[in-house]
Amino acid sequence: MKIEGIKEQLEDALNKADKIAGKNPSLPVLSGFYLDARQNSLVIKATNLDLGISISVPVKVSEPGIAVVPARVITSFISSLSNDRNITLNSKEQTLEVKTKGTKTTIKTLPSEDFPIIPEISNDNAFSLPARDLVFGLRSVIYAAATGSIKPELSSISITHEGEFLVFAATDSFRLAEKKIKIKKVPHFKNILIPQKNALEIIKIFDRGEEEISLSIEEHQVALRSGGVYLVSRIIEGNFPDYRQIIPKDATSTAVLLKQDLINSLKTSLIFSDAFNQLTIKVSPKDKHFEIESKNSTVGESVQSVEAVLEGEDISINVNHRYFTDCFQSLSTDSLSLSFKGQAKPIVIRGVGDSSFLYLVMPMNQS
Repeated sequence: MKIEGIKEQLEDALNKADKIAGKNPSLPVLSGFYLDARQNSLVIKATNLDLGISISVPVKVSEPGIAVVPARVITSFISSLSNDRNITLNSKEQTLEVKTKGTKTTIKTLPSEDFPIIPEISNDNAFSLPARDLVFGLRSVIYAAATGSIKPELSSISITHEGEFLVFAATDSFRLAEKKIKIKKVPHFKNILIPQKNALEIIKIFDRGEEEISLSIEEHQVALRSGGVYLVSRIIEGNFPDYRQIIPKDATSTAVLLKQDLINSLKTSLIFSDAFNQLTIKVSPKDKHFEIESKNSTVGESVQSVEAVLEGEDISINVNHRYFTDCFQSLSTDSLSLSFKGQAKPIVIRGVGDSSFLYLVMPMNQS
């Protein structure tokens, strides 16, 4: 293999692929990039057996060929080259020679025959949408997914097609986030479950994408294609919880307040929260009081009042502050509403005037 390419293009592709390269002591080749030079392009492949990526970079190919090189070594090396724009890669026996105007380096290669095959999924029935919409949908809910894998469906992001919307949802059974993204085309799937850790990498890789991204599904896998990047992820088999049945249909108490006012008050309250991250929210419509209490036996206690428009019955309810505040990043409006149904019922958080996002957080046991 002998190629010549542009440093910026190679660096960008290597940085994306490096997010996928695996770390497996029993299979060292997973820590490498599979480089395949052919037809005026260099295809860079990486996999951790759960996710696979293939990125095509335009290059001048003098000699087609294949080489597998340690991902971290070549990524770090290419990134360290500050003044050289043109890079030549030349594989010889068990080494890859990297040359620039001022640098000549050799990197030991790995056996290419050991590199796993990355599945190629047909693009015949692909569903397309703007890459930024897919990333926005995933990012709006991903923090609510469980990080463990005892119940795989809780460690996944659900993507469902409902009418003119794609509905993204995630829950760890303590809280739930749902985001609706309007779409122009009808997808060929009804529901898919993408593992949370894979969704995190999808966000990182396609985060700045302004192009369309296509989704193809086949044999428990989903393939994503956009701008020369092909990524394939396994999808979870199973049923996502039927969460709609736990969303309260009405409320006994509501509070509408400015998001920033609430955030500012919580910054102080969190200083005094206990080891269980507990906060107490007190809503008193009759006295026109909305208060946040926090207590820590070794630090002290705090009561923060927030201006709010209140309706309904008085209620005092305990919440985990992290679960309560995680959703603020997904609320695009200046004002938010909190709806309460009772002590043991979830609190529903929405942006005022925005029906595309919904968040539920379960209360903690009352002490």
